[in-house]
Amino acid sequence: MPLSWNEIKSRALTFSRTWADAANEDSQGKPFWIDFFEIFGITDKRVATFEHAVKKLPGLKAKTDGFVDLFWPGMLLVEQKSRGKNLDAALTQALSYFPGITERDLPQLVIVCDFARFRVHRLTTNETFEFALKDLHKHIKLFGFVAGYKVQTIQPQNPVNIKAAERMGRLHDALKASGYSGHPLEVLLVRLLFCLFADDTGIFQPAQSFRTFIEERTAADGSDLGSRLAQLFQVLNTDEPKRSQALDEQVAAFPYVNGKLFSEPLPMADFTTAMREALLDACALDWSSISPAIFGSLFQSIMDDKARRNLGAHYTSEENILKLIKPLFLDELWAEFAKVKNNKNRLFEFHKKLRTLTFFDPACGCGNFLVISYRELRELELAVLRASITDGQMTLDIHGLIGINVDQFYGIEIEEFPAQIAQVALWLMDHQMNLRVSEEFGLYFARIPLRTSPHIVHGNALRLDWNEVIPAERCSFVLGIPPFLGKTYQSKEQKADLALVMHGINGAGDLDFVAAWYVKAAHYLRGGVPASATWPAGAHEPSVFKIAPAGQPALTSSCELVSLRCAFVSTNSISQGEQVGVLWGWLLAQGVHIHFAHRTFSWSNEASGKAAVHCVIIGFGLQDLPGKVIFEYDDIRGEPHAVSAANINPYLVDAPNVALAKRRTPIVDVAELVNGSKPTDGGNLLFSDEEMHSFVRIEPAAEKWIRPFLGADEFINGIKRWCLWLVDCPPKELRQMPEVLRRVQNVQAMRAASSDAQTRMDAATPTLFQKIRQPQSDYLLIPSVSSERRAYVPIGFLGADVIVSNLVYSLPDATLFHFGILSSAMHNAWMRYTCGRLKSDYRYSNSIVYNNFPWPKFASIANTTEPLTPVHSSQTAIETAAQAVLDVRARFQTGEQPATLADLYDPLTMPPELLKAHQKLDAAVDKAYEASGGKRHYKSDAERVAFLFELYQKYTSLLPSDKPKSKRKARLV
Repeated sequence: MPLSWNEIKSRALTFSRTWADAANEDSQGKPFWIDFFEIFGITDKRVATFEHAVKKLPGLKAKTDGFVDLFWPGMLLVEQKSRGKNLDAALTQALSYFPGITERDLPQLVIVCDFARFRVHRLTTNETFEFALKDLHKHIKLFGFVAGYKVQTIQPQNPVNIKAAERMGRLHDALKASGYSGHPLEVLLVRLLFCLFADDTGIFQPAQSFRTFIEERTAADGSDLGSRLAQLFQVLNTDEPKRSQALDEQVAAFPYVNGKLFSEPLPMADFTTAMREALLDACALDWSSISPAIFGSLFQSIMDDKARRNLGAHYTSEENILKLIKPLFLDELWAEFAKVKNNKNRLFEFHKKLRTLTFFDPACGCGNFLVISYRELRELELAVLRASITDGQMTLDIHGLIGINVDQFYGIEIEEFPAQIAQVALWLMDHQMNLRVSEEFGLYFARIPLRTSPHIVHGNALRLDWNEVIPAERCSFVLGIPPFLGKTYQSKEQKADLALVMHGINGAGDLDFVAAWYVKAAHYLRGGVPASATWPAGAHEPSVFKIAPAGQPALTSSCELVSLRCAFVSTNSISQGEQVGVLWGWLLAQGVHIHFAHRTFSWSNEASGKAAVHCVIIGFGLQDLPGKVIFEYDDIRGEPHAVSAANINPYLVDAPNVALAKRRTPIVDVAELVNGSKPTDGGNLLFSDEEMHSFVRIEPAAEKWIRPFLGADEFINGIKRWCLWLVDCPPKELRQMPEVLRRVQNVQAMRAASSDAQTRMDAATPTLFQKIRQPQSDYLLIPSVSSERRAYVPIGFLGADVIVSNLVYSLPDATLFHFGILSSAMHNAWMRYTCGRLKSDYRYSNSIVYNNFPWPKFASIANTTEPLTPVHSSQTAIETAAQAVLDVRARFQTGEQPATLADLYDPLTMPPELLKAHQKLDAAVDKAYEASGGKRHYKSDAERVAFLFELYQKYTSLLPSDKPKSKRKARLV
């Protein structure tokens, strides 16, 4: 074990006094440096070589071959001179040896010395330090890595992380190609990872012992490397008193590690020269600067050829992890520390509390969240220890000081390899933090042999009872990033897992996979027993899910509720569209409250080719805590700003707890929004503009049966498409158009061959679209999908002769008033918060967005005796402003180069006149809502939506359940 800093400094002072008069390089140089290493407790003379032969830089006057005075591969290069010699020339001479040194052997420090002075050049930072021999003790930490005190700032973006993974990848590939694969290969790589890290962080003494062992104790052709590694692993798993007395001295110097890391016997691996070189190349990296928090994911990715091509794109960045753990627990703990740090007794109790906290990641992967949480907790503990020391004296009882340990961390991982990595990564982070403690208190502190272990379970988190991993009453925080898989991408096994967890939740089959972790967490919070919700008296199956007011029991349940808190990173789809009604309707009924939330942001990292997903972070529990915070993003790739909230609802807005369910009809008395017609024709009834003209030339009689055909893309981007609309085509006339008839036959054949039963039935009517929902009069078109970049979803009026596809919605007999409301900032804000998404684009829907939208000026429920309130003045203002928007659009949509709606509503190219017209329309709509409690001006979309949710609750409180035959609606007058 390394000496304490106090001991090292004391030895440095003695060394300076002993060698104060030294002057002659030839007679005193070698003993001088042997004595120097003993300052750090290193008596093994094999760590460095005196008079090491190398090739020198060509062109120098000196000999072609040279001899380095002292060389420790990968660590030190020393050029010693007699007292008074020129150190500039000595440094030039030292650097001239570099071309003759292999890259992996290049030193970390170059030292030139004339006994009286040291000049130390650090290659990684290009820094130079110079000091007198008598001041060596003041600068002794420059050489801390020699003793195992190598404390560095760990930066996730450091290229060495990826370089290390790539080198391990080469070794992995070579071993796999030799036939060594599967579980043994995974375990071997994890063990090698530990050894490489231990070599550079003081676990193995002296530094580079593992590398030296390979270089000196194994054959150059790699023939005995497998057996020698097996021997070393056995030694690392054997306590010193139980080891053979005949064990090789170099091998016996390795410590007992424990932790069961080296306990499993492995098949012998066969190595070649190239494979041995690959391992030595890995040894040459500085593993002390590797970030355990991200390296696990990089390390795992080397096992996947596809992931390897984009190495570094899939790890979870520390910045994003902190977005979750800071509001979940870290900020609160630091705030508590600030309050108690000047009170010794309270500080002592706070320190004890830190040791009792437990952290559970039920989808831990390689342990990123657990590792960063552990690091941050240890950083806080260091601050506690600093505050505890009031007399300025550093205590020697470091083991007694440190309370936090890896056994406070729990995880579940479905794959074995990342589960192993997670455990080792926590040990590695523990050791890095122990080095910080050593640096802080001057006494080396290491937990070797490993006495405690993190609790990482290899298993299926959706099949396991989480209480078997850690009982809920003992758990403080549940956190992590469960898998991102939409309905389409789930395997059969995953669908089965989801169905098991979601038993009894209607519509759960449409949920993202991540939703299962929310449901499991809710059961876990309640001790494994779901709540029995108590609905308000007289309520039917609600379209809005409600919980009781604060201070009143929302639920009836015999189980004991748990006070732990949870937070997950999720795809933003669980806070949008129909998933909200399904998932959060159930969660709210369980008494779940949202404590904090990051609204949609881009979850990515710093690596090239980085992967980005639109995510949210949601912190929740069963307590209705004060101090709720919503983190808003003006730019989803930028930094958030925190906004205090009285309540956070499932749409992550400060508004009442509602979860919009699908509705068959609107909540107010307006026309129903209808989905367009669905061809299901195999392309036989549809034409591009060019195809249509070519077809008419061949079959001119068909022209009268061809209609314009619009989907969302065609409508917004001005693309011309056409369709055969044969709804009223007489059979005799159809038979006189052979090309049309041929296409109809193709439709029949395509539908008859379908795997869908309904489509096969529709083969009987091949002249018709499968679903016909075409309005019989003029209508308003709303695209089902629109770019997230647009402030307003483009909508417009069309005639009945324009056929609309199932990718748009139509509002028959719509007026300027309908156009004005649906084009307003108010409705667009509602849409953005409640709609689903297609990738990042808005996905409008009638059942969620339109049917639940609270139109302005709610008057009464139909068929009641309540008086109606006229809204003619507001309606007239809205219609006038709506016509102005259409007039401006019309001016730009005519002429030689007419603008498309995509041009007009692109935020970069939107005409100022159009923007001004929309702003006047927004003001008119906002004024119409004032009678219902709205404001004249809103600061943000979130503020608008908060008002709309309140209005929605007022409307729906008067509604019966959404039954197909129900005609009672809130009337819009």
